[in-house]
Amino acid sequence: MRASLTIKQILILAVTLSGLVACGADMDELDAYIVEIKAKPGSGIDDLPDPNLYEAFQYVADKDGIRSPFRPDTPQVAGGSNRIRPVLDRSREFLESFPLDTLGMVGTLHIGETMYGLLRTSDGLIHRVVPGNYLGQNDGRITQISESEITLVEIISDGIGGYIERDAAVGLRD
Repeated sequence: MRASLTIKQILILAVTLSGLVACGADMDELDAYIVEIKAKPGSGIDDLPDPNLYEAFQYVADKDGIRSPFRPDTPQVAGGSNRIRPVLDRSREFLESFPLDTLGMVGTLHIGETMYGLLRTSDGLIHRVVPGNYLGQNDGRITQISESEITLVEIISDGIGGYIERDAAVGLRD
């Protein structure tokens, strides 16, 4: 068994060496081609194309219905800005650390007159919520719980220093 392994190794070594020898042979054609290319006279560099001339645009606000880029395009509430703001001095609830898309409604629970919504978090735990609880990362406050979904109102930035309310829902998962 040991002798046949040595013969295999010798054959592999012989094939490898013959391949390497074949790679280094007959470089005459390549050397002749390189000499031919170097013998040709060099050509000049093409002239640069003429640059495109910059055409200035005279901007006149409110002309031809063009909105000024320095004024917000959202209507302002009378009195300067809207009154919607997140409540900053309240203590945060546990479910506010989860994005809404990672929460799933798994059912409801009736205890007495109170209907609870049951939410499963991404870590697999189930939590009870009632209207008025907060959840999600955008100051979402639960407004209603039904058999099929939990509706809430989120407070998000409007991009110009104020806030707007946005309706959202967490639906019942199958």
